[in-house]
Amino acid sequence: MNPLNPKKLLLTKWTAVKPVAKQKHFLVSRVIQPELPTDPIEQVELEAVFSKAVQVIGWRELQDDSVWRQGWV
Repeated sequence: MNPLNPKKLLLTKWTAVKPVAKQKHFLVSRVIQPELPTDPIEQVELEAVFSKAVQVIGWRELQDDSVWRQGWV
């Protein structure tokens, strides 16, 4: 997988390899900024396309090919 830049993840599309409760396609709806601007970005907010459910995960989890695929597959 190509290296990810957390600043460029906003509005990117992701597919869960093993969907749960019909939630397969997700969109990064927000990049959560740290309290101090000098701290690195650690988390993003994923929104399920089907149910609009929101979850917060560490952006590095998106690099795990066994869980996430970039784009809508």
